[in-house]
Amino acid sequence: MCGIVGYIGTRPAAPVIMDGLQALEYRGYDSAGIVLINKNTAVNTKQVGRVVQLKTILAAGSTAPLAIGHTRWATHGEPSILNSHPHANSDKTIFVVHNGIIENHEQLRTKLRAEGYVFISETDTEVVPHLIDYYFKQTGSFNTAFKAALADLTGAYAIAAVTTHEPDSLFAARLSSPLVIGVGEEEYILASDPSAILEHTKKVIYLDDHDVAVITKNSLKVHNTRTDKPIEHDVELLDLDTKKAQLGDYAHYMLKEIYEAPETIRSAIRGRVKASKGIVKLGGLENVVAQLRYIDRIVIVACGTSYYAGLVGEYLIEEIAGIPVEVQQASEFKYRCEPFSRSTALLAISQSGETADTIAALKKVEDYGVLKLGIVNTPGSTIARMTDAGVYCHAGPEQAVASTKAFIAQVTVLTLIALHLSDGASKLYKPLLKELEALPAKAEAVLKLSDDIAKIAHKYQNARDFLYIGRQYGYPCALEGALKLKEVSYIHAEGYAAGEMKHGPLAMIDKDFPTFAIATDSPLLDKTISSIEEIRARKGHVFALATEGNTAIEKLADNVVYLPKTMEQTQPILVAIAMQLFSYHVAVAKGFDVDRPRNLAKSVTVE
Repeated sequence: MCGIVGYIGTRPAAPVIMDGLQALEYRGYDSAGIVLINKNTAVNTKQVGRVVQLKTILAAGSTAPLAIGHTRWATHGEPSILNSHPHANSDKTIFVVHNGIIENHEQLRTKLRAEGYVFISETDTEVVPHLIDYYFKQTGSFNTAFKAALADLTGAYAIAAVTTHEPDSLFAARLSSPLVIGVGEEEYILASDPSAILEHTKKVIYLDDHDVAVITKNSLKVHNTRTDKPIEHDVELLDLDTKKAQLGDYAHYMLKEIYEAPETIRSAIRGRVKASKGIVKLGGLENVVAQLRYIDRIVIVACGTSYYAGLVGEYLIEEIAGIPVEVQQASEFKYRCEPFSRSTALLAISQSGETADTIAALKKVEDYGVLKLGIVNTPGSTIARMTDAGVYCHAGPEQAVASTKAFIAQVTVLTLIALHLSDGASKLYKPLLKELEALPAKAEAVLKLSDDIAKIAHKYQNARDFLYIGRQYGYPCALEGALKLKEVSYIHAEGYAAGEMKHGPLAMIDKDFPTFAIATDSPLLDKTISSIEEIRARKGHVFALATEGNTAIEKLADNVVYLPKTMEQTQPILVAIAMQLFSYHVAVAKGFDVDRPRNLAKSVTVE
């Protein structure tokens, strides 16, 4: 969600902040702002719309060496200049940007109004600068006031604050929302995401929950309010390639990232799969091998696309490794009461590694003694650091809000984990290793179908509703396909298990309610075909994905796209690419902003 960038150093802060905010645009936002501090002068500039619009109204030539900037995704209050960050106290001497939600803001607002404070926005964030001001007037110390204000807050936050009272310092705090500090020569860059820092330094420090940082151009002091002790964090090196995040010759990031699927598969298996030797090696799990031998249940927690990847993983792990798996939405898991034993492992899946609900799920089991595993794409992320062990996706940066290659990477990694847990005992072990090595070439073959899929997408671009159906491995694919179409084209779409058609969804089918049928080869293909026949009998239009050679499907479907032959267990990867292309081409045909869908954010860092 929202993005934070802060700078303190010897050079002008504005260009660093603006470049950082643009690097965070992929997270989704509706307004942007920046405050520049130069000695005892503050200039706060805010704009509804894109960062480039903020640039046009920003005063040129500022040499201010201290600044904080923000891209806001509206939660409390509509997108407006008054609701945009940075927020200030009444006399415009204290400025704050904030990611997260202050859950007790109404109580704090009531308390501060009684003290004479006037609020001009609808946001929860505005209580923070007023609260700091309240304590500053009592103590005369901004650092003390900042910590006192934090102690009053309930909820989740990443906060950066600056003040004309101390124009040589940048203040920051974190609780359940990410913050990273880039370390330079006589400068520090604060951000909610490492991508905002990469252009300037690869040396970073990750703040932990309850950390409060006081930063000058030559020093960084971190104090943890929970332990009431100073903290010295290790400086880490970012392992990210900024070139991978560039658009190149593609029309949109989403299309670029779909076309990166073959390399995504290669990256996920590189150094991990040796089919000729019958080896799958996952270094990220090596330190918990002994514990994994005693695991008799795995609970997967995730949100959105990662949740659907987890559903594919459930089929994979149960079939290949023989371990019972259940997949839960992280947002529900936190509030459930259920038995846990030490023979249960919790597997958290998140592209960003910063998904608030998934982090909350991990926190829930911190005292249970269960093994915590992770599948993330972002090294150094919160989930990567919270878990006992895990596997990185190595998919590279994903800029489009709608996740594409992350799903491909997650399903590939889940296949590797299933194989690893089977310890070679499954009859699928060697065939799957061989198929994984062949899969990138088959993914390239699917991408060559893009023009054919585009023609079909144009045919259905004006549909109001869409049904996606599949069986077994195709079922979670149907859920993910429907989500992708909703996200980028705003067409109402539902994913269903094909066997459930007679239990309700069939009532919706008519000539204006098309179906996307996943009818690739499997032991249940005949049953999927029966569902297609039911749809056709009610004059429903069908677009089917089938396996090469299945010409019989052409008699039942209005449109067919043929995918290369692969094992049933790896079909979700090829199916996903075709579904992503369909959603992309529908959205482009409708003239929508494919990379920045309305109301959505890339990294959901609040519940």
